[in-house]
Amino acid sequence: MTISGIHKFCGLISPVSRFYICLLCVSLFTTSAQAQFAPIAGQPGTTAIPAESSAIVGWAKGCTIQRGYRDIAVPDSGYASVGDSSSAIGPATQNGIVSLGDGGIATLTFASPIANGPGFDFAVFENGFNAGPPGMAFLELAFVEVSSDGIRYVRFPSLDNVEDSTQIPLGYMDGSQLNNLAGKYVFGFGTPFDLEELKDSAGLDVNNITHVRVIDVVGTINPVYASHDSRGRIINDPYPTNFGSSGFDLDAVGVINQKGSTGISLTSESTTNIYPNPFRNVLNLTTTQQGLCLGQITDLNGRIVKEFSFDSSLSLQLNDLPSGLYTIKLTNSESVFSKLIVKE
Repeated sequence: MTISGIHKFCGLISPVSRFYICLLCVSLFTTSAQAQFAPIAGQPGTTAIPAESSAIVGWAKGCTIQRGYRDIAVPDSGYASVGDSSSAIGPATQNGIVSLGDGGIATLTFASPIANGPGFDFAVFENGFNAGPPGMAFLELAFVEVSSDGIRYVRFPSLDNVEDSTQIPLGYMDGSQLNNLAGKYVFGFGTPFDLEELKDSAGLDVNNITHVRVIDVVGTINPVYASHDSRGRIINDPYPTNFGSSGFDLDAVGVINQKGSTGISLTSESTTNIYPNPFRNVLNLTTTQQGLCLGQITDLNGRIVKEFSFDSSLSLQLNDLPSGLYTIKLTNSESVFSKLIVKE
């Protein structure tokens, strides 16, 4: 649901009521649990991908939408109506959003297939926003599935540790309790996915992903309509959102590793090793590739923060590098290797 949708809701009640609803949201949905997965954008260890990140090499070129109801428990509520399929095509933050509704589906295609390269391979962007207590945000979630033939789809194993005993209405969530669910990060920051997790899936070629499917999570805790994570646990996100902007608001899908995107051959992780990842102050590099390697580390805004060279191995001292997510690129006369790395 968009910010305007919340404004519509708040406009129906008195200022005093709005005040007490805000207090109720904070008391009910502020969690004291420690972060179990990557934290929100801007915090150390986050995996959030900025829309302007140099790691993104392409965007979805085609999209079809199957709308869901504004409220799945009320069929005569009608369907979500904000945006259309063109809103999900092209770069994030530029073309608006398309709202999927409860259980709605978006299927996206690309100019070139997505490939299972080093690190994360693509990212899904939504339009959540920071609100409520520190570390909390208004988030709406979706499952992500991929296919290499447009017929058989494999879903990323999702995990949700948000409490599910009390329904989240228009309240806030802690993204650090979520993993492999699109919408984990707020507007302008994509949730990344790594095809390596699905490499053993039958009928799926992780080096030739032609379709990405985004499926709205129905956030109700009512077991009749509820969505479940990969453990069978109910996923609790804002519900009901009986507006035209109901459900997951898809902004874009950005490609990080693209098949055939370069005329240079990619080295594999069997010949090039970067460890540990995440790292604290020292990053070790080894390669069996012949010749001098030129190295470059950039932040997710494309700024170069470190340049170096080595023959076969090197221990990089990166004490002064701020915590966060970076891209490391190694190049020699015959090959190029890139990988997302995290400094704790």
